[in-house]
Amino acid sequence: MSLPVDTKELSGLADKAMELGSQYAPKLAMAIVVFIVGLIIIRMITGAMKRLFDKKDYDETLERFLLSLTGMILKILLIVTVVTMLGVQMTSFVAILGGAGLAIGMALSGTLQNFAGGVMLLIFRPYKVGDVIEAQGHIGKVEEIQIFNTVLLTPDNKTIIIPNAPISTNSIVNYSDQGTRRIDFTIGIGYDDDIDQAKEVIMNVITKDGRVHKDPAPFIAVSELADSSVNFTLRVWADVSDYWGVYFDNLEAIKKALDAASISIPYPQTDVHLHKVD
Repeated sequence: MSLPVDTKELSGLADKAMELGSQYAPKLAMAIVVFIVGLIIIRMITGAMKRLFDKKDYDETLERFLLSLTGMILKILLIVTVVTMLGVQMTSFVAILGGAGLAIGMALSGTLQNFAGGVMLLIFRPYKVGDVIEAQGHIGKVEEIQIFNTVLLTPDNKTIIIPNAPISTNSIVNYSDQGTRRIDFTIGIGYDDDIDQAKEVIMNVITKDGRVHKDPAPFIAVSELADSSVNFTLRVWADVSDYWGVYFDNLEAIKKALDAASISIPYPQTDVHLHKVD
């Protein structure tokens, strides 16, 4: 059964739609244009800031944080401008924004904590871009300190993103802060080998490496009389960037030098005795 159609009512609705379209279409088109142009201008502003920071040799950590913060603030202002152009009254918009902000703030409390954590990290500077740190169970080089996160790059080229809030409230190990690190070796020789000769061989290897610091001087001493070996503790100092090179190169060189001096490096062995029973 077909319902009667009021052509006059339909005509009135069409006229109303045309009126609203003619009234808001120009505003909507202008708002879209302003939004697109605004994004382009924001990109130009942040690009100009980056070039200025690079030219003035600003601290990289502060530079990236300020660029991220500036971009976010400008985008918020752009959105407010576009909404105002569409005819939304600022008082109503502020009231809506306030209510929405309260709800969003409660839902995104962790995000706000991360922002506060980023500000604290920027103020107290426990680490900077380029430092190697250990935080939240991860070790890596700091690639970027963002508004909400810190980005690490691991030695095996994995990117790790850690929220700023837990980093700012927990312990951080900064391996790069002091510029130098102590490298510890444990080296064992046989009980029948000469301790003084072994120490001399090991020290000759270490002192030939120009990366090893003379001050503090290298240190070696017997640290343990183990089950199958006499163990030395060798401690040397080097620049942070040379840590693994000094460790791996000298570990190999010490093994070769001890072999050349006929000094054994024992390893666990098991003696089995067979008794004949009549």
